[in-house]
Amino acid sequence: MGFTKVKVEICNPKMQEKWKEVELLADTGAMYSVVQSGTLKKLEIEPIGKRKFTLANGEKIEREIGGALYRIGEYEGYASVIFGLGSDKVLLGVTALEEMGLQVDPITKELKPAELLLFKTVKSFSF
Repeated sequence: MGFTKVKVEICNPKMQEKWKEVELLADTGAMYSVVQSGTLKKLEIEPIGKRKFTLANGEKIEREIGGALYRIGEYEGYASVIFGLGSDKVLLGVTALEEMGLQVDPITKELKPAELLLFKTVKSFSF
C-alpha cells in the first residue's frame, strides 16, 4: 500500500491572507489533521481547547486543537486541526478531506472529487 503526500494550503479562517503551503500525508484512517504547532502559531491560528488521543502503541497523549481552512487547488473546507509537537507526523485527516469534497482513490493513491450525497425527503403517497 502506498502513501499519498499532498501539498495543502493551511489558512487562518479569520484572516485568510495568512496561509502557508505544507506537505501532508493523506491518512484516511485518521479523523483529524495534524500540523506542527509552530506553523499554526505563525498563522495566528488559536487553539480552542485540548483533546486526549490514544496512539497505535496504546500511549495516551494530549494536544491542543483548533480550526483551519484547508485548500487544495479549487477545493477548500473548514475542519479541525491538531497542534502537532516534536516528532508528531503531519497528516491530512479524513474530516478535512471530506470538508473539501475529496477522497483518496484506493487504486491510484491520488486525490479525486468525492461523490457528495445529500438526503432529501420525498413526499409519500398513500393509495
